[in-house]
Amino acid sequence: MSEAFGSDFITIIDDDGAEFELEVLDSMDYKDQTFVAFLPANMDEEDPDYGIIILRSIIDENGDELFESIDDDDELQDVYEHFAVLLFDDEDEE
Repeated sequence: MSEAFGSDFITIIDDDGAEFELEVLDSMDYKDQTFVAFLPANMDEEDPDYGIIILRSIIDENGDELFESIDDDDELQDVYEHFAVLLFDDEDEE
């Protein structure tokens, strides 16, 4: 994702119909799947629920991008660790 024009934001609707605005941090292909890391856009950073949200990106038969949660805790931890390297490796170099 290019930061030349600012952050990208998306609005997602969960299974209960609630809308959430998310800031796109980055995406990565890992194990033949695409994952996207987000931060909640409308949540205070002091909120205990604030943090990185990782969703799996899937393309439906109409070519629309959909996002689904990662329900397997081991898979989520594995993907998170790869995102941590991708997102925070630059910070370690500074």
